Amino acid sequence: MSGHSKWATTKHKKAVIDAKRGKLFAKLIKNVEVAARVGGGDPAGNPTLYDAIQKAKKSSVPNDNIDRAVKRGAGLEAGGADYQTIMYEGYGPAGVAILIECLTDNRNRAAGEVRTAITRNGGNMADAGSVSYLFSRRGVVVVPREQDGQALGEDDVLTAVLDAGAEEVNDLGESFEVISEPTDLVAVRTSLQDAGIDYESADASFVPSVTVPLDEDTAPKVFRLIEALEDCDDVQNVYANFDVSDEIMEKVG
Repeated sequence: MSGHSKWATTKHKKAVIDAKRGKLFAKLIKNVEVAARVGGGDPAGNPTLYDAIQKAKKSSVPNDNIDRAVKRGAGLEAGGADYQTIMYEGYGPAGVAILIECLTDNRNRAAGEVRTAITRNGGNMADAGSVSYLFSRRGVVVVPREQDGQALGEDDVLTAVLDAGAEEVNDLGESFEVISEPTDLVAVRTSLQDAGIDYESADASFVPSVTVPLDEDTAPKVFRLIEALEDCDDVQNVYANFDVSDEIMEKVG
């Protein structure tokens, strides 16, 4: 999983500063709005909303945009859409399993966008259940190694989160990835805060139980497919079970 996580972390950093920033902002704002609608507009009593707001802020989404999204979601301001979460499943090059999570107010549009992105980039749609069994819902917190000019050690992270229900800490190079049960996500995040450790994101994600190693030929094809999916307005998250070594990452840039 580490290779996939490294790729996702690197890609996210680039996305924050490149031309797709507007599209990334829109997805983060949508996340905030839905979290406020489901659990209420008070971040103190709605951990999902708290994490959605933190993620948006760390990606430089303006506070005004975040506040308006909270108000729309909580019904305090007009203009909120009725978003539904829909999961699609598919296969990419090299048999990579892909889960596509959409947040949409138009099911037909979302299905069409996803199907087009997959079929144009060497993949196939899959029946419901044929891919999802390869993934499990996990709490994932990403912690930057660099903290106030000092490098954090793996033991520092482990010590902070062990009693909070964390199951493993993975070293991704520039950051650490803390895995837990989704129900322990808030406790893990809170433990890091109590220890004075800053975190980049805290999400309930789908983590694969088995991975497919990619070579120099298949890695760029899989990356292209995932980027095409993430470019769809209705797609919120893409989860895939590929692994890619540091060596291959260097070669494909």
